[in-house]
Amino acid sequence: MQLETKIYQKENNLKIGKLLSASAKDFFGSHFLAKQLATRDIKSQYRQSYLGIIWAFITPISSAFVWIFLNSTGTVNLSDTGVPYPVFVFSGTLIWSIITESINSPTSNTNAARGIMTKINFPKEALILTGIYKLLFNSSIKIGLLVVLIFAFGIGFHWSLLLFPFAILAAILFGTTIGLFITPISLIYNDIAKIISMGLSLLMYITPVVYAIPKSGIMKTIMELNPFTALILTARDLALGTSPAYLGYFCLVFAISLSLFFIGLLFYRTSIPIIVERLSA
Repeated sequence: MQLETKIYQKENNLKIGKLLSASAKDFFGSHFLAKQLATRDIKSQYRQSYLGIIWAFITPISSAFVWIFLNSTGTVNLSDTGVPYPVFVFSGTLIWSIITESINSPTSNTNAARGIMTKINFPKEALILTGIYKLLFNSSIKIGLLVVLIFAFGIGFHWSLLLFPFAILAAILFGTTIGLFITPISLIYNDIAKIISMGLSLLMYITPVVYAIPKSGIMKTIMELNPFTALILTARDLALGTSPAYLGYFCLVFAISLSLFFIGLLFYRTSIPIIVERLSA
């Protein structure tokens, strides 16, 4: 019987197209694992907390309350927002918290699964999808509270409110994309996480989260160039039924984020196993 001869050759693993395809396939194909991990994390998170699910919107509520108090007491004089200020500031802090959580999500999920990654071989993209599932769960709770405020302050229902969840998805995509590029570096240098946290705190003040864009001046120019502005304002305008003034910029940010997301997945896929292996050695 003639035996079959096979010749094994080393393949070039640096083909970007194949790597992108494999990364996207593992990302979309790991939804079951990601769902199980997200369910486990959500249950454990709220099971070990006295206030439970209330923590999902304590941060935006507390931030909004501070600015409402400062504005109502005259400590800080803010320009007219065109809508009831409590709704304006809560919607802004809500969207901002979703973006910041999206940026931090890849790092926190990767850090939490570092021990598992050294023992079990599974698609690392599942960790990113797990973070997105958890963000969607927490965001749905916050959106529900915002809808209650919208009706409580007499703004009422507008058809654009139905598009608000899509703007939130764009915000999550934007934040997660940034997080994908930050995570490998932050795993090596712990200072990166502190710098990001401090940077986001400062960035909030040049983003129309708690106050409107000035009518003129350098701050107006800075805010209009800030990509966070397009996400915040477009999502808020859709929620409150006003015409989105930065819809074009929002679409541009979304398109760039979508393109960079898969590049970020590729960067994450190739770097995380090496970094985790070295850190665990």
